[in-house]
Amino acid sequence: MAKKNIEQNLKAFLDKKVDEYDQPSFIKNDPICIPHSFSKKEDIEIAGFFAAIFAWGNRTTIINKSRELMQLMDNAPHQFCLNHDLLDLKRFMGFRHRTFNTTDLLYFIKFFKHHYSKNKSLESAFFNDQSLLKKSAEASPPTGGGDLEAALNYFYNYFFSLEDSPARTVKHIASPQKNSTCKRLNMFLRWMVRRDRNGVDFGIWRKISPAQLICPIDVHVARVARHFNLLDRKATDWQAALELTANLRSLDEADPVKYDFALFGLGVMEKF
Repeated sequence: MAKKNIEQNLKAFLDKKVDEYDQPSFIKNDPICIPHSFSKKEDIEIAGFFAAIFAWGNRTTIINKSRELMQLMDNAPHQFCLNHDLLDLKRFMGFRHRTFNTTDLLYFIKFFKHHYSKNKSLESAFFNDQSLLKKSAEASPPTGGGDLEAALNYFYNYFFSLEDSPARTVKHIASPQKNSTCKRLNMFLRWMVRRDRNGVDFGIWRKISPAQLICPIDVHVARVARHFNLLDRKATDWQAALELTANLRSLDEADPVKYDFALFGLGVMEKF
């Protein structure tokens, strides 16, 4: 009975924190404000992907660099990626965000051109019913509603399947097969998949449900999670992300990653 009461009290506390942070006011100071600048689905996907990949370090810097990139793409990232020519790419010379540089950016643009020339949504780069690549043990595409770990591994292999992919760019795309937490990709998937009644997350992808998402985890989220006994694992890695998400599902089976708002808010905003 005592354990059950503790769990109920924790759920009530975290639900309160979710309600506090999962509000439209959250958007303007978070990298998610970048995709919220767009209404076209493909623009939301591309802008959101870059904002998520840039999301380490100071949030103001992340937002400013993401906005700078969108301006370089004429604030029409989908159209730019599909229709640019070689001369257009010169404007990116010297672009840098931390360790992400022009070489990385040009490959990202090359990938988006390749993918969107054959697909209407980036969703199929993660969740696809038909193989985009030759099947292999490392990269077989999960079907709709399939396993998120397989989807992330598939995306990694697909992303770097183009000719002459730069070796240096590999570090910018995480995967469970490398035991990464995949924090930024899981955050991006939260944005795209989770149906949010308050309008923070977009919920524009439907091939998996919010129940299947994995909670983004970094040192701040892990610290708070360990404090509340939601995480026992010492290492902050893929297994830690799975353990945390499993425990969050005991609080809300249908929408476990909503607690990302609470854990992030407590860890980063409140320095809990």
